[in-house]
Amino acid sequence: MWKEWLLNPPMTLLAVLASTLGMYLTALLLARWAGVRSFAQMSAFDIAITIAIGSVIATTIAAATPSLLQGMTALFGLYAVQLVVSLLRLRSHRLQATVDNAPILVMGQGGRLLWENMAVARVTEDDLRQQLRKANVLDPGQVQAVIIEGTGNVHILHGHGRDLSSDDWVVENVRDYSGVLRSPDEPMPSARTRLP
Repeated sequence: MWKEWLLNPPMTLLAVLASTLGMYLTALLLARWAGVRSFAQMSAFDIAITIAIGSVIATTIAAATPSLLQGMTALFGLYAVQLVVSLLRLRSHRLQATVDNAPILVMGQGGRLLWENMAVARVTEDDLRQQLRKANVLDPGQVQAVIIEGTGNVHILHGHGRDLSSDDWVVENVRDYSGVLRSPDEPMPSARTRLP
């Protein structure tokens, strides 16, 4: 049993090498065909496709089934689906809203914690502290906004000499249940404030 587990016949190892080369070349060609978007994880859909591609490649290389041809076909199918969906997203806001997770604002200007938004995003104060440290932020008062993207990436916007408002293009699709993102002429809503 141990011998079978540790050692494989030479033909099995050659098949693994052939599958590795075949899947590598297939992925490379399909990535060139699908364009730069194929590896960009800009939406939850992109992440799901990337995970599926990795799974198909790993399974095809390491296991006897699926066959190399089946793996290559599955890879082609995944790249084709990603390409079609990305093209349709350009034409349909409804599809874009269905496929993408909208980003959410979890910290407002001056380090103001947005409790409602944090609850929706299931983010704690410690999570935010960690992200601020990662971005080398010592003073939360210098923060304009902390936004969790639909992919799970966290972006921290620093002060630029003016308040962030809902009119700013960069926050156009950002969810905000606290009302902090508002037009400059709207009054500031009252909310529980605490700096980390």
